[in-house]
Amino acid sequence: MKQAIKATVLMTLLGAACASHAAGAHAEPKVGVQLWSVKDEIKQDFEGTLIKIAQLGIQGVEFAGVLGPYENNPAGLKAFLAKNRLECAGAHTRFSALEGAQFDKLVAYYEAVGCKNLVISMDKRGATPGEAAEMSKELSAMQAKLAAKGMRIGYHNHEQEMIGDVGSTPWDVIAKNTPKGVIMQQDVGWTTYAGKDPIHYVNAYPGRTYTTHFKAKFVKGATGGTPIIGQDKTDWIGLTKAVEQVGGTDWIIIEQEEYPKGMGQLEAVTASYKGLKSVLDTVNAK
Repeated sequence: MKQAIKATVLMTLLGAACASHAAGAHAEPKVGVQLWSVKDEIKQDFEGTLIKIAQLGIQGVEFAGVLGPYENNPAGLKAFLAKNRLECAGAHTRFSALEGAQFDKLVAYYEAVGCKNLVISMDKRGATPGEAAEMSKELSAMQAKLAAKGMRIGYHNHEQEMIGDVGSTPWDVIAKNTPKGVIMQQDVGWTTYAGKDPIHYVNAYPGRTYTTHFKAKFVKGATGGTPIIGQDKTDWIGLTKAVEQVGGTDWIIIEQEEYPKGMGQLEAVTASYKGLKSVLDTVNAK
């Protein structure tokens, strides 16, 4: 009887684990920074800025075009990141950089760096459901090519992708018309700015939020608060639980586009990272 009970308990636990995995739950996400957040400072001192980011305890960076002295030296960039205990969380790019022979060149570069996530930062076709459906075909074709290299393509939203009725926005169209391997990189700031709930979109497409941008941005027309994680009105605790338990998120990526109270770019990133750490401590407390 005891053996039967133990077997039943074991099967229950295994079933729960499988259900959790299927829903997208997995290891605690790593924390990175989208380098657009320090776009001016990184142009002045590429290596110094990345070293300062690493010293904060941040684990990775997502590139946004600027590669400093390593523009033609991916092996050197990989070594520099490793020396400073940083990983490449991903890289933003555009469709035009992935056309024809440029596709092989760009992919080879980031493959050599150890980057697995290439994300389309924006495209005007994301503004309407019809054009988003056409764009989804291109994303799907790119994903098929990248999957063979152990890489993924993704798409990053702005306000335009979140306009319309929930369930039929351009963002919904992209998610429904691309394979699961395509990253739905939600920019939480733009989602809230458009008046939509970022938690809904994590739950609506489980296992698709491989990387996500945590950015504090006000709802259009709102006042009060500060565009720093933890100093605004976003439900960061609820969102963090969703990306960990449902979204399948590997990387939470801080993005800072507003610099309140005269803050410098890295200073504002540091403040948002401090706020995020408090959220993560609360969510992951034993």
